Amino acid sequence: MTFANARNMYRRSEAAAPVEATDPHEIISVTLTELKRALEILAAAKEEGLPYPGHYLNRAFTAIYILQSSLDFEKGGEIASTLFSVYEFCRLQVADAFARKNEAKLREAAGHIEGILQAWSEMKPRLEATDAR
Repeated sequence: MTFANARNMYRRSEAAAPVEATDPHEIISVTLTELKRALEILAAAKEEGLPYPGHYLNRAFTAIYILQSSLDFEKGGEIASTLFSVYEFCRLQVADAFARKNEAKLREAAGHIEGILQAWSEMKPRLEATDAR
């Protein structure tokens, strides 16, 4: 990725219209999407040797906080614990980026969030089918 590509990615991401959600499932979906996007932008900056955009560090931390605080450990059991661990891994990677450590594994963190987002997206139709019964 070149500097121009990274700059264009930043500009496109800033131009994206914010999404408003009212459904709890959709709120988590939007939060996961925003976290993935922030991690990818931070990773692109790292790969280009550019400073991390502070705005995206803040977005990533906020999204992680929302996701971690939304977990229900009583109902979610092992899944909630596993998700918390993944979100905590992401938080540590963003913290490493914030501290300007080169070992921040931002692409890996984004990949984990992509997997969760995909599973979350597949879950909505199943929930709707169950509710229709």
